[in-house]
Amino acid sequence: MIAVIQRVTQARVEVAGHIVGAIEKGLLVLVCAEPADTEAIADKLVAKLLKLRIFSDDAGKMNRSVVDVQGGLLIVSQFTLAADTSAGNRPSFTGAAPAELGRSLYERVLTTARAQHPVVAAGEFGADMQVHLINDGPVTIPITLRG
Repeated sequence: MIAVIQRVTQARVEVAGHIVGAIEKGLLVLVCAEPADTEAIADKLVAKLLKLRIFSDDAGKMNRSVVDVQGGLLIVSQFTLAADTSAGNRPSFTGAAPAELGRSLYERVLTTARAQHPVVAAGEFGADMQVHLINDGPVTIPITLRG
């Protein structure tokens, strides 16, 4: 799985002008499943998200997790993270999982996150979404997990 994590002071996702997910302080997580991904990899991603120490402690050092700061998770599917731009000027997205697998793994990430963390919001799989955020820092971290 590919994920881009952004530390935010607030973030929301809109579909057709309606807010479908929103958080205050926390992590905006853009997620893309790849064809070889499994539920175990999705679970590993959630574990990483909850333990990643990217929030500042009292000394200003990145030493706290989203759990430590009681922040939220806003998880948004984004197949374009698998873009291949190596040939030509039009990206290829063949590296992304097929829609059925992508949806299943995205839902697994949401279910697992909601079982382990009290504040989890989401985008809408396959929808035309508008994502609004205030990146805190800015801090943006890419993660790639494979089996």
